[in-house]
Amino acid sequence: MQTNILEYLDVTAERVPDKLAFSNGPEGLTFRQVRDQARAAASGLLALGAEREPVVVFMERHPKMAAAFFSVVYAGCFYVPIDGEMPAFRVEMIFRQLKPRFVVCDGKTMESARSLAPAEARVLPYDQLAASPVDPAGLDAVRRDALDTDPIYIVFTSGSTGIPKGVAACHRSVLDYIEHLDEILGVTEDTIFGNQTPLYFDACLKELYSTIRCGSTTYLIPKQLFSFPVKLVEYLNEYKINTVCWVVSALTMISGFKVLDKHIPEYFHTVAFGSEVFPIKQFKLWRSALPEARFINLYGPTEATGMSCWYEVDREFGDEEVLPIGRPFPNTGLLLLTEDDRPAAPGEPGEICLRGTCLTLGYYGDFQRTGEVFVQNPLNKAYPELIYRTGDIGKLNGRGELVFLTRKDNQIKHMGHRIELGEIEVVAAAGDSVRGVCCLYEKEKKKLVLCYEGECEAGGLAQYLRSKLPAYMVPNRIIPVEALPRTPNGKLDRRALAAQVIG
Repeated sequence: MQTNILEYLDVTAERVPDKLAFSNGPEGLTFRQVRDQARAAASGLLALGAEREPVVVFMERHPKMAAAFFSVVYAGCFYVPIDGEMPAFRVEMIFRQLKPRFVVCDGKTMESARSLAPAEARVLPYDQLAASPVDPAGLDAVRRDALDTDPIYIVFTSGSTGIPKGVAACHRSVLDYIEHLDEILGVTEDTIFGNQTPLYFDACLKELYSTIRCGSTTYLIPKQLFSFPVKLVEYLNEYKINTVCWVVSALTMISGFKVLDKHIPEYFHTVAFGSEVFPIKQFKLWRSALPEARFINLYGPTEATGMSCWYEVDREFGDEEVLPIGRPFPNTGLLLLTEDDRPAAPGEPGEICLRGTCLTLGYYGDFQRTGEVFVQNPLNKAYPELIYRTGDIGKLNGRGELVFLTRKDNQIKHMGHRIELGEIEVVAAAGDSVRGVCCLYEKEKKKLVLCYEGECEAGGLAQYLRSKLPAYMVPNRIIPVEALPRTPNGKLDRRALAAQVIG
């Protein structure tokens, strides 16, 4: 039985040693280079006394950053990804929580690493570590003592209090996730991924670990191209990228500016997306442009090792419908629980809760917040069984498919009615010349505020919404914006938008 993700890399580096594994276009690493660099750097960490502890990888988004992750794991430690895009105050908070002894950096991040890391931490240039002599005996000893429940990484998510939460995942949950994901996506040695997300998010697991498992190739697409959709498509075609797992906004950025009318990612055969609801009008543009491609909606939280549910689009949808998130991955348990912890009936909203191997270890160094959301299954009175409460509300449609409705904190009471802001957004997104929307609730004034990207007039959009929504759901203010704020991962940043328009 496989117990360690590095077995993927060990096997693949022997099978296809000279095949390109990770590249940003101009620079790349083969599987042999990734393995050899990682083993050498791991030996350097062992020589410094690293042992079963967090090691921060503070590097630019580059193939060497992926190799640095694996080096930390070869050393029997768990990596914590950070890069220069992150605000300095957030990096400092992460360092305060971790108190790491070792920080791996590159030439571009060394100065920041030295200024932000704790004084007692050793800042180690990756290239210097990767030139260390390999210690086969030391690496073998680490592997012999390793368990599949040992942590592999910590990724930090935004906490509701403003304090980042470090989610720790283990080998077993990642192995389970990647093997089922590869089966769903149909990943093979011929797969060429185009990575969109920063490497300090768990979303990149899809490309990094599928690549070393299947002998695929991943291109780390330069971030700036996502501001220039035509150049982005040209890049995709230049490197014959055929599979993407992107946040929805990265796809709608291309379709919303009508790039698909003249420029099509001609090699795409698998388009997976998640993190947000895909507006049906924008989705139809993609499906029309790529009629032979597979489109797969993915859903899942970081606390459950990434994606937990999937739906491959197999039928037509109306402009105001929502794509389902389908059914759970194999070996993943799904519960829909009402507010009184009973199973939601078909069509009845309930909180999406997950159970099984997919659950991560919880929040690093924070047992209190871990215990608030990783809780005993209320339906199981016989033995201890943890579930993760996602805070997302969903329901089962008439086909038995799971449909995401909203976040618990996006449910409001307005004019005596319970409203899900997501319902307003779905209708608004179907309006003419609307590229993106976000609905907020101004609590003090008890007003619904809709912000949108697009060429339509606010008055015209208001008239359209009045024809589609009950009066109590029609926004009180409709505000056109040049661009909706996004997190570094590409998700809609509701908090930043609220600060802009509500204050």
